[in-house]
Amino acid sequence: MSSSPADTRSSSDYSSPDTNCPVRNPQAEAQELLSSKQIARVLEPSPPAVQEPPYLADDPVAVSDVDSPAAIVAAGMPGDNDWGKWLADHPEHHRWVQDHWLGGNRRLPAAPSSLTTTRESLHRLAAYVIGPARHFSNGKFGLRWTLGGFGTPFFGEGRQIRVRGSDLVDQSGDVARSRPITTLQEAADFLNSPIDSEAAAEGDSTPLGDVNQSLEIDAVAATFLGDWFGMSFAALELLRSDPESVKPSRPQLWPGHFDAAIEVGDEDHRGSYGASPGDAAINEPYLYMSIWWPDRLGVSSEDTFWNAPSFVGRILKLSDFAPDTDPAVEAATFWRESRDRIFAATST
Repeated sequence: MSSSPADTRSSSDYSSPDTNCPVRNPQAEAQELLSSKQIARVLEPSPPAVQEPPYLADDPVAVSDVDSPAAIVAAGMPGDNDWGKWLADHPEHHRWVQDHWLGGNRRLPAAPSSLTTTRESLHRLAAYVIGPARHFSNGKFGLRWTLGGFGTPFFGEGRQIRVRGSDLVDQSGDVARSRPITTLQEAADFLNSPIDSEAAAEGDSTPLGDVNQSLEIDAVAATFLGDWFGMSFAALELLRSDPESVKPSRPQLWPGHFDAAIEVGDEDHRGSYGASPGDAAINEPYLYMSIWWPDRLGVSSEDTFWNAPSFVGRILKLSDFAPDTDPAVEAATFWRESRDRIFAATST
């Protein structure tokens, strides 16, 4: 059931004031760094809102675009130029490129001890407030990585809802408001959108709970989550753009599961490739590959390659990442190895 709608309130009814914050257009921000003969490609959603199905969302790294010699794409993707190569002549922008997960010396710190409570709080916010706000507008609830956190693609008349650290941002047109994240109900009131316990939730979603209970969000853990999702989207785009990846879907951050994932493969060899910030079964961030039809491929549970504890597939925990490596490259390699092992199997 959904709670009583909060969309009858006006902005003057909020119990806590909100503040203006910078309006963002990630593609335009990146374009400002380049010459007029170059085309910036980024990982974040940008305006305007897309009204065409099936995704009702922009595709900032569309494969059809990256073939252009003018396109500057995320490091490792197909194309003549990428942000990593661009940095050779523009080292002063290394931090910008790195923070946007487009290249450079990309690294992830160890997961902070406060991650679990922060993850569960933001999972509830994503599943019951942010995802449903997009769903209420166009029937879609998929989210994406945004700088410092996560958020919706642009929808409706040019609206985006996003989390950056411990703040909630509501951007519409040329106005963006923000406020600290407190409770689910205050977040819903701020967004002028109802709490919905069904639209975006999944069986493994964190329970809705008391909508007036304070959400426990640690700024360090929230920043880590933003980087984890940034790494995830960078790696998933590497996998998607690989010509060996058959019929890949677009990367999305699913609010119900609270993980970033895509699907790859033909009817017999299809599987889910994703990155979870942790859950009830594995309490630390991890990569996974889940085989949809293991019986068709004769995959044996005795094969130690497929080491997932609760499904037929494979996992790699953050604590097992190789040190001093680009985590986006390591994640893409993990998924490619899993994909190649599946396609080497013979359908039964």
